[in-house]
Amino acid sequence: MKPSAIPTTVKTTCPYCGVGCGVKAQVGADGALAIAGDADHPASQGRLCVKGSALGETVGLQGRLLAPMLREEGVLREASWDEAVGRVADGFARIVAEHGPDAVALYVSGQLLTEDYYVANKFMKGFIGSANIDTNSRLCMSSAVAGHKRAFGEDLVPGCYEDFELADLVVLVGSNAAWCHPTLYQRLVRAKEARPQMKVVVIDPRRTATCDIADLHLPIKPGTDVWLFNGLLAYLVQQKAVDSRFIAEHTAGLDDALAAAAQGGNLLDVARTCRVDPQQLLAFYELFARTEQVVSAFTMGVNQSSSGADKVNSIINCHLATGRIGRPGMGPFSLTGQPNAMGGREVGGLANMLAAHMELDDAGQRALLQAFWAAPRMADKPGLKAVDLFQAIEAGKVKAVWIMATNPLVSLPDADQARRALEKCELVVASDIVLGTDTNASAHVLLPALGWGEKDGTVTNSERCISRQRAFLAAPGQARPDWRIICDVARRMGFRDFDFDGPHAIFDEHARLSGYGNGVDGGRRRAFDIRGLAGMPRAGYDALDPVQWPVRSRGEPTVRLFADGRFAHPDGRARFVPTLARAPAHALDAEFPLVLNTGRVRDQWHTMTRTGRAPTLAQHVPEPFIDMHPQDALLWGVKAGELARVTSRWGAVVARVQHGGGIARGSVFMPIHWSGQTASDARVGAVVNPAVDPVSGEPEFKHTPVRVEPFGVNWYGFILSRVALPLLEAAHWTRVQGNGFIRYELAGRTPAAQAADWGRALLRVEDEEADWIEVEDRNGGMYRAAHLVDGRIEACLFVSRRQDLPARAWLAGMFAKEALGQGDRLQLLSGRAKEPGLDAGPTVCSCFGVGRKTIEIAIRRHGLKEAPQVTACIKAGGNCGSCVPEIRALLAEAALPA
Repeated sequence: MKPSAIPTTVKTTCPYCGVGCGVKAQVGADGALAIAGDADHPASQGRLCVKGSALGETVGLQGRLLAPMLREEGVLREASWDEAVGRVADGFARIVAEHGPDAVALYVSGQLLTEDYYVANKFMKGFIGSANIDTNSRLCMSSAVAGHKRAFGEDLVPGCYEDFELADLVVLVGSNAAWCHPTLYQRLVRAKEARPQMKVVVIDPRRTATCDIADLHLPIKPGTDVWLFNGLLAYLVQQKAVDSRFIAEHTAGLDDALAAAAQGGNLLDVARTCRVDPQQLLAFYELFARTEQVVSAFTMGVNQSSSGADKVNSIINCHLATGRIGRPGMGPFSLTGQPNAMGGREVGGLANMLAAHMELDDAGQRALLQAFWAAPRMADKPGLKAVDLFQAIEAGKVKAVWIMATNPLVSLPDADQARRALEKCELVVASDIVLGTDTNASAHVLLPALGWGEKDGTVTNSERCISRQRAFLAAPGQARPDWRIICDVARRMGFRDFDFDGPHAIFDEHARLSGYGNGVDGGRRRAFDIRGLAGMPRAGYDALDPVQWPVRSRGEPTVRLFADGRFAHPDGRARFVPTLARAPAHALDAEFPLVLNTGRVRDQWHTMTRTGRAPTLAQHVPEPFIDMHPQDALLWGVKAGELARVTSRWGAVVARVQHGGGIARGSVFMPIHWSGQTASDARVGAVVNPAVDPVSGEPEFKHTPVRVEPFGVNWYGFILSRVALPLLEAAHWTRVQGNGFIRYELAGRTPAAQAADWGRALLRVEDEEADWIEVEDRNGGMYRAAHLVDGRIEACLFVSRRQDLPARAWLAGMFAKEALGQGDRLQLLSGRAKEPGLDAGPTVCSCFGVGRKTIEIAIRRHGLKEAPQVTACIKAGGNCGSCVPEIRALLAEAALPA
């Protein structure tokens, strides 16, 4: 990619999780991009996880959408911006005129910047006149939003990251922070090392990497969080471990909440329901009761549930009962999933919200916003939430949808339904940075957007910290910022006040709106208020340092909320919310006896349109997997290392079985990242049930009834190739990006002995005189071949009836050689390195590319006992620290008797 005009160091923010880490990016004169952590950024203090560190590998132009495109009669063609904008504007205008404003919709993303989000919300709610704008944040954070609003009166996260370091007890609920919020987790690790008396409790059905520092792990039965925290609330009251004065002066509704909690029974009943040891449960309750400074952090394991909002409020109830909120080192803390999920909420990005935290069901606030925008028609009722939206599209009620910066055909539950919906939709518009996604294959209009490093604006992280995301790369091709694309369409539709001359102007309007009518003339005072940032010149906006809201006057950010005990409800009191414990929406039965839980892996992000480009990130978990207990695998007839099919009432996927050691009987886990571009049949969203929380609309990603059965194949294999291949012969395949090659894992149902017949065709080697080497054992069902060009390996293929194929990591090193000698060729076909140390094994430390075997050899050779010794010896674990739990597991294995 071309460097910007001034190749200098630019401070920006990471585009991945909600921690919001600061990044320093430097484009060299040769276009090379250097990435480092920003030591001045308060969120990350100079640290980056491996995903952030590898950002430089993700900014290439391969596969980018670089010009507007129109699909006509199933064929894509390039178009001008004028034609593409006209197609969108005319289509939306026609459908609104014929069917009303609710016949069109926007589906947006936490990947958008706040300025993009603001313009999209203004366009849809104030000028189209419909609240049919929802976001993929609905899939991860809307239960937290609902819980905050019910308890506090507004969507507010009260604390800050420093509270994790000040707390004496940190409770992590449904959060694998070690993998999903790595730099914040490392702050917690360092705090616990400095103060060993600090306690960490992890509440999660799986034993994840986060349990590495846990003093107590409660592996609760999936879906029983409300029982557990209702039990804690009842225990706190029974033990008189509550703050009676705080309750009396600053809250309402405790009696109703206690009545609901009592339905869960006594401590033994709760332990039995949650399927945990009663003594361990009591230990947690006692620890919580006697510890004043408690932070309870929660994320997807809580939110992604058909009772997610109640789970959130059951946690908040315990903090309100003890008065542990608004002060240093304590409070409930929602860990946001995406880099700008909170920024999107600030501007009303959800279908049931208005900008600046105004309420859609409040006529006075609707009028206030309509006056500020001079909007021709204001949405006056909630729009369709994500799952409902795609069901309405399939039903023909919504006839046009504009999808921005997200891939719903992979990420939504019941994802095949979403595909059917888009196939029936009259007009599907997609703004994206890449061409090839499952969703874009159904789009009639494709609009090229700017990506990270090219776009300019702000994001807000989990602790309410607004940070600048700055451009340091030139816009590629004809790509444009999302805010400008929306404004172009709005103006073409005849709407006024969409003539912003840059993101600074949008941010200024956003800041002015936050203070508009806020707490004046007896009106309700909204906590979201950044009027102190309004009126900045462009230079001030460009130089804006990270700042936590509210910012009611210049230079006065707010680190914590509710320090005065006053909340955002009209009477200033927080609300206890009765949370009635209920089972997940779909029960297990004889046909679907297992619970599917879905989530992330350490080194990948969402549907891999960005992280999938980085070879560094592909080696830790190179293919999708089904993690299950060994006894369940035996019961259902599947084996570790072999393929199996996971089936629900909604769909099926295929992946390789593994025994990770952290999952209870009756449950299986699968990652969410693989799409139609990276696997033949691993879109786990197609399996997930579409049940949603009745309050928040958030789907139940953590509890889908499934069955697991063998996926029979006659052979397993893999290919390393410098060019993409069609893989027509494979019944199953996955792909990841290697360093100078693409790695395919594949399996087939044709006889393994036929591999020699189609090996050349599969690798696209048509020249009979090509440098082609192969070895075959037809009786044993083994075949190996390689194609070389000028002595340099172009591709290699390995096939066997068994799945125990040669090590991929060592073979990948062959692609770094300019030419292979005779010895290399023999080793290549043998599938074994001449020296054992050359095979590093599966990657453990992605930051430094250190494999499992390298670590094991170092442990044995040097008698290493602790993770810091491993780091000092071979660097592993010395950067982001995400691999330290795995290093400790290897140390523990080495310490076992032979």
